[in-house]
Amino acid sequence: MLKSHVRSGRPPFERIALLLQGGGALGSYQGGVYQALAEANIELDWVAGISIGAINSALIAGNPAERRVERLREFWEIVSTSPIGLPSSKSIAVKGEFARRIAGQLCSLGVVLDGAPGFFKLRFPPPYLLPSGAEEALSYYDVTPLKETLERLVDFDLINAQSIQLSVGVTNVQSGNFVYFDNTTQKIRPEHIMASAALPPGFPPIEIEGEYYWDGGIVSNTPLQWVLDGSPRKDTLAFQVDLWSARGDLPRDLVEVELRQKEIRFSSRTRQGTDGFKKAQILRRAVGRLLQQIPGERRNELELQILEREADEKVYNIVHLIYRAQNSEGPAKDIEFSRPTMEEHWRAGYNDTVRTLRHPEVLERPQSEDGVSTFDLSRDGRD
Repeated sequence: MLKSHVRSGRPPFERIALLLQGGGALGSYQGGVYQALAEANIELDWVAGISIGAINSALIAGNPAERRVERLREFWEIVSTSPIGLPSSKSIAVKGEFARRIAGQLCSLGVVLDGAPGFFKLRFPPPYLLPSGAEEALSYYDVTPLKETLERLVDFDLINAQSIQLSVGVTNVQSGNFVYFDNTTQKIRPEHIMASAALPPGFPPIEIEGEYYWDGGIVSNTPLQWVLDGSPRKDTLAFQVDLWSARGDLPRDLVEVELRQKEIRFSSRTRQGTDGFKKAQILRRAVGRLLQQIPGERRNELELQILEREADEKVYNIVHLIYRAQNSEGPAKDIEFSRPTMEEHWRAGYNDTVRTLRHPEVLERPQSEDGVSTFDLSRDGRD
């Protein structure tokens, strides 16, 4: 039987992009999102990510279409098999908000003490016992397992063949500048992906061609602006996947206070960015229409040439898919790599995307004056 979110034919956009935010263990939500998009025959032209979003992006761009979901699942099953924490058996269920919160904290503690298989492991001796300036003194964890996992699960030759554009955001440690590595302008290696996920002080800076880089989420936790401003501009359908919700309830205790401030800090204000883009697009479209009314002999004037470069009649659909945390989740939910929680996040991403794709307007060209439509349909109806 045909699933309700499956569509035939490509949506009428020149570019289809998947934008993946950082959020550690919450990243399995993005795996569920991609599974639903793949089932719906949504073929991506561009995937961009930061931190865990960069890892998921590499798993997508670095595998043929028929193996992407399989590889995403394999990665998330590897990193959620820590011997410390909740058992992975489906027959064992923790019920009740308080019990689930305690179980989650224990699992997070297990990751702190033991690391996550195939991802990172605790350094020994610890960094504070090592001499200043030593590479091992710059982080609590060793990310050699991540490099080995990426080399096994990701075909970097396929990434660099540019069948899908791949962008990952990083922060230059010394300049503080936000930088994107992109397979259309440089050869991508495991180090580029690791750099995007190198959140200090947990993970060390990654050296690339003499420069050192940390997690891109230090500066911005979403690649939304990078893709929307990408040149040349094209009619774009963008699926923006956020792992931290800017909206939330008033905290009830100190644990929820810490969680709420973390959500706000890492949500990257994607709604604010979207609103700003809509306003800019109104101006670009207005400029384009005005230029059409100016006689051709004046088109060589410098000021008009500058305006013409900014004019844009392209259209954009921005589809928000946002993970909404459960009350039982604490402030350490981004390092809670237990198998049951991973499965919950994956299902949430899949179900939110299925609900969204059931609305046909998501895949239709916008007809509004500004040429931009935004959607957050998985829970609340049209935004």
